[in-house]
Amino acid sequence: MTPKKRLNYSYYPGCSLHASGREYDISTRALFKALGLGLKEVPDWFCCGATPAHNVDELLSLSLCAKNLKMAEEVEGDLAVACAACFSRLKHAQHKITHDETRRRQVETAIDGPADVKKPVKHILEILAREVGLAKLEENVKKPLLGLKVACYYGCLLTRPPEVPELDDCEDPSIMEDILRALGAEPVQWSHRMECCGANFTLSRPGVVMKLSNAILDSAQFAKADCIMVACPLCHGNLDIRQESIENKNQASYELPIFYFTQLVALALGVPSTDLGFDSVIIDPRPLLREKQLI
Repeated sequence: MTPKKRLNYSYYPGCSLHASGREYDISTRALFKALGLGLKEVPDWFCCGATPAHNVDELLSLSLCAKNLKMAEEVEGDLAVACAACFSRLKHAQHKITHDETRRRQVETAIDGPADVKKPVKHILEILAREVGLAKLEENVKKPLLGLKVACYYGCLLTRPPEVPELDDCEDPSIMEDILRALGAEPVQWSHRMECCGANFTLSRPGVVMKLSNAILDSAQFAKADCIMVACPLCHGNLDIRQESIENKNQASYELPIFYFTQLVALALGVPSTDLGFDSVIIDPRPLLREKQLI
């Protein structure tokens, strides 16, 4: 029997994963290693423009993404992306350049070359659920996340607008919950899994972020979740870093750890907790994990 070829992916980490969200990058690399998947970072990648750039200059935003996609062609495998904002912008650029010939020509002038944007861009969630597969995930579980009640938080960008990311149903996704169930965890039903946390208003309009993020934390607590699981560094920052301030402002007590989904998946696959960046967050998740006998 011919051995199955290893899946290899190129990797666009984006700015946050090399800075404030480094535990997302650490756990992503550990997860791919645990699954025997190849992951090679695109050399010399640069910022995709994230969520603000397209509001200032759409051509600049498209050109940044197009250039990154062009450089990714030099690395074997579909392009794996973890950050929800990066995923959204790269997918949007592909969609716009493919369907708008005028914009394509403008982008090609800006980057001084062809706008080759055909390389498949895949969020790590879909790699886990559809290419690795839920059955294989379940087979590889070494430490089932039994007894852990998780609020899966999709936020604004993972599934919207519906014609662009095509990750899951834009209003009623289940990909996070499906992965968690394969790991033995219990996803809770709650009202705010698709609501905005305030995103990058965190600096310019912190009051808005405090209000929106408080509603998310309150909803997760009401659903009796032990923690919240995210796929976006901005969401993680707003819900983790600002949680104590939100509690003080609203006379609340949440103490809800905020996990990147890669951390929980890697933990279930047997990656040591010391290798998953749990020491880099504000709301320490380790007491909860000890309580559930997961570390």
